[in-house]
Amino acid sequence: MTRRFVGGLEMSPPLTIEEERRLYPIIVRGRVAAEALESSEEYDSATRRRLSRARHAGQEAESALLRATCGLVRARVQERGYRFGNEELEAAGVEGLVNALQRFDPSRGVRFATYANYWIMKLVNQAVQQQAGLTDTEMRRVLALQKLERASDGRPLEREFVAQSLGISTAAADEVLHVSRELQARRYESPPLPDLAAPSEVPDIADAPSWVIDELRRRCGDDFDAFWQYTFRVMSMDEIARSKGITRQGMAKRIERCRRAVRESPEADRLLAWFDHQ
Repeated sequence: MTRRFVGGLEMSPPLTIEEERRLYPIIVRGRVAAEALESSEEYDSATRRRLSRARHAGQEAESALLRATCGLVRARVQERGYRFGNEELEAAGVEGLVNALQRFDPSRGVRFATYANYWIMKLVNQAVQQQAGLTDTEMRRVLALQKLERASDGRPLEREFVAQSLGISTAAADEVLHVSRELQARRYESPPLPDLAAPSEVPDIADAPSWVIDELRRRCGDDFDAFWQYTFRVMSMDEIARSKGITRQGMAKRIERCRRAVRESPEADRLLAWFDHQ
């Protein structure tokens, strides 16, 4: 994906406060219209057209707000210094952004980006925790340690200082420092699957070794075809999403799940070597 996309969502320039606030009444009217259309079928045709227009305008306003704010997702991922699984982390951040929009109440006067920041970081942290295999306690301590590190201006932290600051034993401080170092190492050591071939160079599935196809089918399941088509640029993400009857964002999440499953496969090294030779 190009830099114009974050987690499958196309970016647009950020909105000013005034531009953002002009969207809020449109969103509110759209939501009211949507509820009215869902709750009753007794409207005359003119009323239904009016409500449908308001619902559509609200949906367009919500889409504009999402696209203008999704740069915040990339900023938060990069701010945390993550270098591994960025597509998955950004997809998680976009999911947080969508969750925020669904819960956002424009009437409270809070700017959407301010409200969305919490949900973005919550979902990004959950994705990091899942990738790194951390417990809830380990994740909380790593996040607290990272906060200390940001405040230290790059100075190394002694375990006694970490233990005192986090209210834990020196043994637990040793453990959280070790976990944090492992997490930092994973940021650089987990290679992404490459973008491989131009359309004219796409390998035929029939020509691929059976072990490759079998392993990819095991890892990707029903999304094997979509993963193959996207990896070898047979189809764009938009084309695949349309063929599946789902959104681009939903398809991007499926593809990223496949990529993660392949990276975590026992055959990952052999698969990457095979991909590299295509």
